[in-house]
Amino acid sequence: MHFTIQREALLKPLQLVAGVVERRQTLPVLSNVLLVVQGQELSLTGTDLEVELIGRVTLEDKAEPGEITVPARKLMDICKSLPSDALIDIRTDEQKLLVKAGRSRFTLSTLPANDFPTVEEGPGSMSFSLPQSKLRRLIDRTGFAMAQQDVRYYLNGMLLEVSEGHLRAVATDGHRLAMCVQEAGIQYEGRHQVIVPRKGILELSRLLLEPEEPVNVTLGQHHIRATTADFTFTSKLVDGKFPDYERVLPRNGDKVLTGERQLLREAFSRTAILSNEKYRGIRLQLVTDQLKIQANNPEQEEAEEELQVDYAGADLEIGFNVSYLLDVLGVMTTDQVRITLSDSNSSALVQEAGNDESSYVIMPMRL
Repeated sequence: MHFTIQREALLKPLQLVAGVVERRQTLPVLSNVLLVVQGQELSLTGTDLEVELIGRVTLEDKAEPGEITVPARKLMDICKSLPSDALIDIRTDEQKLLVKAGRSRFTLSTLPANDFPTVEEGPGSMSFSLPQSKLRRLIDRTGFAMAQQDVRYYLNGMLLEVSEGHLRAVATDGHRLAMCVQEAGIQYEGRHQVIVPRKGILELSRLLLEPEEPVNVTLGQHHIRATTADFTFTSKLVDGKFPDYERVLPRNGDKVLTGERQLLREAFSRTAILSNEKYRGIRLQLVTDQLKIQANNPEQEEAEEELQVDYAGADLEIGFNVSYLLDVLGVMTTDQVRITLSDSNSSALVQEAGNDESSYVIMPMRL
């Protein structure tokens, strides 16, 4: 194997692929990246057995075909340390990889390409294509609500649901739920649901950098695959039953508060400073056209904010984890938000005013 490549052209896919590679591996080959040269294309593959990522680069100069695996971090650190206009010459020499650029020379250890595990190809049950911006929006709008290391393993990921003309994303950690739906040219009767693990979702969102370009998604029995011109991403799916999100959505809220998103966000942020650091609870008191926000903590410190809002319901007092409210307001983009409530023991439904594509459910707290 022998090829030459500009530093920038190699560094971009290498950084993406190295993000998948875990530093501490039980199998030495898993800390390596697989380099394959075929014709005028170089592909780089990294995997941790859960997620696999293949980056592709077109080579400008003539190349000798071949395949080998080399330590991902070391190759990336070498690339980073070279001048930005460097031309890198890479070749295999028996069991080593020789990397040259200008007066710099590096010899890296290798492992055979045959040792490199590939994510097993299952039969693809359905495929569709949509602009990267739409898939990115689904992830950005809901990803924060995924659980982390919950014993209910099916919560440590995101539900993707395909139905005729729509793609829906849902995430919940049991205390809050985030849901977003995007129109997509999908021909599918019925509903098809998969749960993509947290790491897969985080890696996928890093890759969707070309808003207008399409991404092709294939949902198999055990894997999801996303392909663009520059990369192929594959992740195992979580085997489990996701909670019925429709049952969680509050239906009978009769008290509706409408307010300025940025003003609410700033008021919640200020009040949060003096909330209990462990439980992050704040109290909301609603009277006609006014919202009072209060927080206190074990040091007997108190914060209070008063805001003008649009509210015509009965007086209500309810407690929330302020972090959950701030997370939701942080991903919304409209000027006005709508919060629908029924009583102090029922979940709140938070939505953008005049836009129903995203819905957020937040459970109340007893204070």
